[in-house]
Amino acid sequence: MTDYAVVNPATGETLATYPAFTDAQIEAAIAAADRAHRDWARTSGAGERADLLRRVAQLHRERRDELAAIIVREMGKPLAAAEGEVDFAADITEFYADNALAITRDQPIDILGEGTAVIRKAPLGVLLGIMPWNFPYYQVARFAAPNVALGNTILLKHAPQCPESAAAIEAMYRDAGFPEGVYVNVYATNEQAATIIADPRVQGVSVTGSERAGAAVAEQAGRHLKKVALELGGSDPFILLSTDDIDAAVRAAVDARLDNNGQSCNAAKRFIVVDDLYDTFVERFTATMADSALGDPFADDTVNGPLSSLTAAERLDEQVQKAIAQGATLVTGGTRDGAYYPATVLTGVTPEMDAYREEFFGPVGVVYRVADEEEAIAVANGTPFGLGSYVFTTDPEQAQRVADRIEAGMVYVNLVLADSPELPFGGVKRSGTSREMGLLAADEFVNKKLIRVGP
Repeated sequence: MTDYAVVNPATGETLATYPAFTDAQIEAAIAAADRAHRDWARTSGAGERADLLRRVAQLHRERRDELAAIIVREMGKPLAAAEGEVDFAADITEFYADNALAITRDQPIDILGEGTAVIRKAPLGVLLGIMPWNFPYYQVARFAAPNVALGNTILLKHAPQCPESAAAIEAMYRDAGFPEGVYVNVYATNEQAATIIADPRVQGVSVTGSERAGAAVAEQAGRHLKKVALELGGSDPFILLSTDDIDAAVRAAVDARLDNNGQSCNAAKRFIVVDDLYDTFVERFTATMADSALGDPFADDTVNGPLSSLTAAERLDEQVQKAIAQGATLVTGGTRDGAYYPATVLTGVTPEMDAYREEFFGPVGVVYRVADEEEAIAVANGTPFGLGSYVFTTDPEQAQRVADRIEAGMVYVNLVLADSPELPFGGVKRSGTSREMGLLAADEFVNKKLIRVGP
């Protein structure tokens, strides 16, 4: 039996525990979601679903302080960042409320013969979402909101360290007026999640997490012929080819690395800098990283709180120490204190080292020196991941050339931290198979039904 627990990573104190559901509770949750889909979701209109989603967004804003405090305790996010995450989750939910009619309306087809043809989007049914701890509200919003707008119903298995944020989200859907079973939180074990995936009433599963978790879920889903969406890891390149303001480029690089204490799938993690800018960049990047203060995540001036858990900090430290042992240079940081890990800079990483291919899920930046654009692209693509990427250059034509050649699902040119509800999020290679956010998210779990009518 796996307990869900709130363990404050700043202190190591266990604040609350919640037992995993019994098998009977899991069965009841699946049945409730199935009933809701059959009895309500197929007959409610997109406008009605939009009104209820808009109320969920409003409840995020009304409960902002409470919601933010929960995730500071659960996973150590600094308070200002936690408040920003609640705001973003509200914006995402509201986006799908505003676009519910657009994503559900018929799409006419120009046909070669006589008569008419349309694509009509119909919900698939009950979906399982398996969500991670690093963005407890945002990750759920980008999965749940578009699918509820379509008329699907949700079973949500959150990370075991996020039981209170999981319950808070379910409460908002309930308090907004959604019928019972439209959104159901389940404190499920991994074995019970496999049971849910296998259940014939469940039509699909979405997982955001590690490669290991994604592979396990995809294997289970494939065995039972279920639609699966994967949002996995990343080792995003930050390519600096030219700049009129090196300090601004360094600030962007640090911001892109340290967002969420460095625990973001699409954070910039590998900094690829042309030779004539390399020395200056390393000097200023190192100084700015070293100045980012560690502290109490509830304190106003804290830039970096603890990592999500002691285990996460130990795992990151093992990666850094292994990289040093294999020949990388530690420029700053690299000294763990409990669950706290300082901003760290490594140089001298080569393709022979494990660090060249690994994802550092924490505030560790690896800086690479390259001769030119061609080598920069080769280093950027020399990873099994392909989530996001960042290109800084003063040459617009170069920006387009590089963007075209980067093997990633997203390219941001001359800006960072620019995610927005209308922009699709997702990757290629070992970073995943799907898109969330934007209108593309509404195409993942939907029956695109052809209706062809004769003359």
